[in-house]
Formats: sequence, structure tokens, C-alpha cells
Amino acid sequence: MKRLHTVGALGALACLHAAQALAQNPSPMDIRACAAIETDAQRLLCYDKATGRTQMPQAVKKEDAKGHSISVDLATRDSGNVARPLSLLDSRWELSPESKLGTLNLRGYKPTYVLPFFGTTNQNDTPHSPAPDHTVSTPQELDNVEAKFQISLKTKAFENLFGDNGDLWVGYTQSSRWQVYNKDNSRPFRETNYEPEALLVFATHYDILGWSGRLADIGINHQSNGRADPLSRSWNRVVADVGFEREGWTVMLRPWWRIPEARKDDDNPDIEDYMGRGEIQVVHEVGRNEFGLTARHSFRTGDRSHGSLRGTWSFPVVNNLRGYLEVFNGYGESMIDYNHRATYLGVGVSLLDWY
Repeated sequence: MKRLHTVGALGALACLHAAQALAQNPSPMDIRACAAIETDAQRLLCYDKATGRTQMPQAVKKEDAKGHSISVDLATRDSGNVARPLSLLDSRWELSPESKLGTLNLRGYKPTYVLPFFGTTNQNDTPHSPAPDHTVSTPQELDNVEAKFQISLKTKAFENLFGDNGDLWVGYTQSSRWQVYNKDNSRPFRETNYEPEALLVFATHYDILGWSGRLADIGINHQSNGRADPLSRSWNRVVADVGFEREGWTVMLRPWWRIPEARKDDDNPDIEDYMGRGEIQVVHEVGRNEFGLTARHSFRTGDRSHGSLRGTWSFPVVNNLRGYLEVFNGYGESMIDYNHRATYLGVGVSLLDWY
């Protein structure tokens, strides 16, 4: 597996910055920013800082659109000045001044979920690549039904690098496909993908056709499966995002450019023609339901024209338990399947959604 040294350097830089950031971590400028923090302890500390209190009076409970309990202190309740909720993109990326939480707060990034059922009728038992020595000659013994899970987190390493704008975020996403029901083959992990990235994020303020342009970023991304040949797959990219939103909707446009590798080091020289050169993601929240659709394409014609669609639905089950449904069709459901076309269906539970 090839490692992206730039991402590693950024990660190390963020760690070196930790001691200083923990000592100088600014308080949020608006109490509503605290509701975006994932962990209970950090969220309570944020409320304490925002109100300047060392001891909080008894709080009442409110519920957000998804039924998550949000504390509102008595002073705010009694005055009747309950702040309006943050917008979707603001809640995840701290774009407005009042939503800033400082650095090194652990935040959700992409959805985190567990799918006990993840099935297909076209499992890839002979992975191949045009790179030398990257084709499996003997079919693998794989079940069509497996389990899949994903964890995805991010943290802000630096804040306001350019005046009152420009935050450096470091994120990490890991997803695994586990042949947990394949007892005849010792229940192996079929594929695990590792995806660290660093993004320099800017808040933007403009409107187009009723959509508010709220975010623009540029960054560097590494994705690989950590396997030895012939199963090794990896690529490094420069990525950019432009984010738009309106009430209950977000749209993210992400083009990317693959960083070239030497022929002898390239596990998958044609990966862009299958996993694409860009994607568009749409997320829509309806009540306590969250729907997502991500489309990728190679932006080529003829036999180089390939892409994929991934649809997701996160829905309430009981209390804070949320179900999760995923449907994928096309190329590149995982790195080992980058040039393999299949349809997958996954059912399970969601631990963290997009918003």
C-alpha cells in the first residue's frame, strides 16, 4: 500500500498543535453552537463556557427534529430567547462566527453505521487490475451476504487561518466488509478501506436560484485497502467541495484530481475511469428521516464511461435508535471492487447521520 506523505504530515502537524490548542481553545460565541457537539461531556462543558457558569441550574429538555435531547438552561428559557437552530452545513462545519467551537473537538463526518445484512448477487471473487501482478487467479470462496460497518470522524486542527475564515479540518473514515456468516472460510474480513484526509474549509455567502452557497474547500485525500499484492488498491487525490443548502436540503459538489504515481507503484492505473473524477451528493431531511443520494461518474465517453449511485435512508425506530438502509449500484462500492459492477443492499442501524 502506498501512503500519502502529505496527509501524514498534516496529521502530525495537527497533533503537535494539540497542546497549544487545548490551552487556548476559544469558547463558543453562541450557545446554539454547543448543540452540534456529539459527546455529552463536551457538550455540557460547551454550555458551561458559553454561559460563563461553573454550576448550571436545572435544565429542561427539548427535542430537535430527530428526537435528540437538547438542554436549554433556565435563564434562556425564562427570557423566552431560545436561539434558532443552526443550518445543516453550519451544524457540521462551524461556518458562522456564532457556531465556532474552537479546535480539537471530535465531530461526526460521514455516516457511522452497522449493517448486519449487506448483500449482492454478484460478489467479486476474482478481483483484477491492469497493473502487473494485481489479478487474483484462483476464485475466492465468498458469500453473497456479509456485514458492513463504517466509522467516520473529523476534528478541526486550526481555526481562522485567514482573518475570520479558513479552518483546517482533519478527517478519517474507515469501512469494512466482513464475511461474518462465512464459517467455512473462517469468517474473514473481505475488504477494509482507510481514508484519511485534510480539508481547508471556507465559509461563503452567496445565493443562486434559491440556494445559499455556504461552503468551499480544498484538500488532499488518501484511500487504500492496506492489502498486499495482488489485492492492493490505492489512490491519492486533490479534492474540492462546493456546498449549497436551503431549508432541509444540502447539495455538495466534489470534483477531484488524481495525483499521478509511477507506473511501477500504481495499483490501479484506470481507477478514475471507474470510481470517477467527481461526485454530487444530495441530502434531504424530512421530519426525523434523512435521505441521501451520491452520484459519481468518470466524465468520459465510450468504454471509459462508468459511474455509480448510492442511496441511503436513515429513519427513527424507537427512542434514539435509528435504522439505516443503503442501496448501491455501479462500480467501486469498495477499493477492491473499483472496476467491478454490482448492486448491493444493506440494512442495519445508524449511529451518526450526515446532519
